Amino acid sequence: MKQNLSFFVISLEDQLAKRLKLTFDSSFSPNTGKKSGKIKSSFQHEHINLGCDVDYDINGTAVHGAVVVGFEGWLAGYQTTFEAGRNRVTQSNFAVGYKSDEFQLHTNVNDGTEFGGSIYQKVNDKLETAVNVAWTAGNSNTHFGIGAKYQIDADASFSVKVNNSSLVGLGYTQTLKPGIKLTLSSLLDGRNINTGGHKLGLGLEFEA
Repeated sequence: MKQNLSFFVISLEDQLAKRLKLTFDSSFSPNTGKKSGKIKSSFQHEHINLGCDVDYDINGTAVHGAVVVGFEGWLAGYQTTFEAGRNRVTQSNFAVGYKSDEFQLHTNVNDGTEFGGSIYQKVNDKLETAVNVAWTAGNSNTHFGIGAKYQIDADASFSVKVNNSSLVGLGYTQTLKPGIKLTLSSLLDGRNINTGGHKLGLGLEFEA
């Protein structure tokens, strides 16, 4: 059965205030009487980015809000969703990060139960390292991994990563000629070295 839909969209930018964008988007189905709509708003400045969206349909109204602030390499952001029909916040995420040419840090908390963090360090022109960790409140399972990449020369690099499940990933990339790269990879199960089940990969990448 073909469903006819009518759409109505209005967008305003820099009209009510400089750097403020508003979008009104609605749809209506004459056959079913179903209607839905969104009101989107965003504001950007040198050190801050704000966003607020309101969705409404037959299931109720939901308000999504987000803010990101940054200063001298530091970034902090918060995202939330409030569902009016359920009268409660259904999503609450927070993140903090820092980035420079040789160092990156990222941490996050999702809904107060999921935690994560990662660190990247460029040791020198040839060696890069990274570590990440994640866990969930009330759960003893923690995910942890470390990795490194070594640039052998201008055309070849070797990478390795290991996690707390004893999975070891190895990779080798070689530039055969400009625009063509060969990649060899493997995934080894450190807990079952002698039983097999390991994985090998081969890839060719072409760039126009």
